[in-house]
Amino acid sequence: MAIEIANLGFQLNSLPAFSPVFVPRTILRSSKRFRFDRRNLLLLRPPASSLVDEQSQVSFTEPETRLIDSLIGIQGRGRSASPQQLNDVESAVQALEGLRGVPDPTSSNLIEGRWQLMFTTRPGTASPIQRTFVGVDNFSVFQEVYLRTDDPRVSNIVRFSEAIGELKVEAAASIKDGKRILFQFDRAAFSFKFLPFKVPYPVPFRLLGDEAKGWLDTTYLSESGNLRISRGNKGTTFVLQKNTEPRQRFLSVISKGSGVMEAINEFISLNQNKATGEPQLLEGEWQMIWSSQQETDSWLENASNGLMGTQIVKGGQLKFLVDILLGLKFSMIGKYEKIGANTYEITMDDAAIVGGQVGLPIEMESKFNIELLYTDDKIRITRGFRNTTFVHLRVG
Repeated sequence: MAIEIANLGFQLNSLPAFSPVFVPRTILRSSKRFRFDRRNLLLLRPPASSLVDEQSQVSFTEPETRLIDSLIGIQGRGRSASPQQLNDVESAVQALEGLRGVPDPTSSNLIEGRWQLMFTTRPGTASPIQRTFVGVDNFSVFQEVYLRTDDPRVSNIVRFSEAIGELKVEAAASIKDGKRILFQFDRAAFSFKFLPFKVPYPVPFRLLGDEAKGWLDTTYLSESGNLRISRGNKGTTFVLQKNTEPRQRFLSVISKGSGVMEAINEFISLNQNKATGEPQLLEGEWQMIWSSQQETDSWLENASNGLMGTQIVKGGQLKFLVDILLGLKFSMIGKYEKIGANTYEITMDDAAIVGGQVGLPIEMESKFNIELLYTDDKIRITRGFRNTTFVHLRVG
């Protein structure tokens, strides 16, 4: 287990509901953050200002953008990815590996520096402690690579938060060839903000022998130096980035749950001039990842108000589907009609408790409007009743 802790998911081993963007007129509560705990989500800097801090530095080619797009919405750095999401990521990874990128990446200065772990395969096969670090979006996970020094090293870092501190696990490194880095872990320590000294992590690296050793192949390094794909000696694939694009930073703010409304306003402002034509309510399955509306004590009220469950948009119809228990689901079906440049009128009038092929009708009807503030094929931001704001991710 000690060596698994050291690797933190990098080398030797591998963390509802869907909700409508709209809110019926029955909602009464005040705002509250609504956090999700499964999407890639990807985590970066929490402050809203981070959405634009690196914008001018980010540069991705079309094949690289395809990989970035496949990562949007994956939470736990791959732990909660669906089979389709995993296939999309692997397809994009293989396409980039076929392009090769920078030749002999270990000889390039572009590999040097701090890289953020965005995705890893096989995280579920790791130890419980390792899964806790790598599979939790509230933690930031980095890898530092410094090969052109008197003491070449590769270090894995888990940042718990800006206020708490981090764990850094270091390895002595050497270059075997143009792609492969050899390493051997030799020290680890916690750096807590509230302590003036480091706390050594008690891993007996010297006693582990070959168990503390491993290798890492870089199979793709972008010419911009922003994106790296690596494969470890246990068959694990890693996607790492130095700089990230605004959607990733936006979703990171949501995953951390602080400054979300500020981030929403900034994200919308950042994309105002990029929109072409009127926004459309896109078909598909949409999962709510954040809402400014507070939940109530009634699950039925929450479900009908869009604070839980799955939203399916298809063929002019909406369907809300909420898991209750023991295979029972709450289902509500309605229609939508565009009545303005970015406004839709919603009529929901067919509700039931469903178990298998049997349904128990419920007399419910709601009419309300929603305003599309931002939408693309992955993210949707809307405003509903009483200025309730929703952020949804497309999951199907």
